[in-house]
Amino acid sequence: MILQPDHDPMGAAIREYHLTGRADTLHVFTLNHEPEQDTMPLDLLFRTPEKMTDIELTALDLAQGRTLDVGAAAGCHSLALIERGIEVTAIDISPLSVETMRLRGITDARNDDFFQHAGSYDTIIMLMNGIGITGTLDRLPKFFTTIDALLSPGGQVLCDSSDLTEGFRAGLIPDCENDYYGHFRFQMRYRHISGVPFDWLYLDPVNLSRTALQHGFQAEIILTASDQTFLTRITRR
Repeated sequence: MILQPDHDPMGAAIREYHLTGRADTLHVFTLNHEPEQDTMPLDLLFRTPEKMTDIELTALDLAQGRTLDVGAAAGCHSLALIERGIEVTAIDISPLSVETMRLRGITDARNDDFFQHAGSYDTIIMLMNGIGITGTLDRLPKFFTTIDALLSPGGQVLCDSSDLTEGFRAGLIPDCENDYYGHFRFQMRYRHISGVPFDWLYLDPVNLSRTALQHGFQAEIILTASDQTFLTRITRR
């Protein structure tokens, strides 16, 4: 699903931050579980490698060959890879984000949906919980059929997610009418621009590994952070 500019709050905030060096608050609303309001710091999307996490830096170190950056936003990971001499295609469903990436020097930035994208890549990176775009647990098979079509022989997917299992077991994440505890529904707003509500998936390693095996892939955990965020390398078996 490609966003329309008048329903692209994140893109509007990204563009303004790039052009002016500042932006108003980007609000993020949780619509399921316990509804709440949060904010996203815009400078987080423009950070340089010196301010990236160990998980991000490890993924960048492992990237090789022709690389697809999925959900690239302002393009911080794409720019870091380009500086390393890697050929990068950056995609995002946000047209204003893609416009900003091009202004920042990412020549192959495309307004495209990952699940509709065509091409052949040696590496696919999906960072900042990038696999979350799958949305729901029952859409995970579609994720694997998509990467199967996009990966060249010997290719890899480098993605991270957050394992919420411990929080769920401790009662910190309530059971949402028997829905998977890692399924969240969000909506963003920037000034007068309201985004379309969307599903987002925080995936645990067990479900990831099981589904990968069912679709001819293997998921290897490369690194786990103290907050239970983990980096996975997915390859064909």
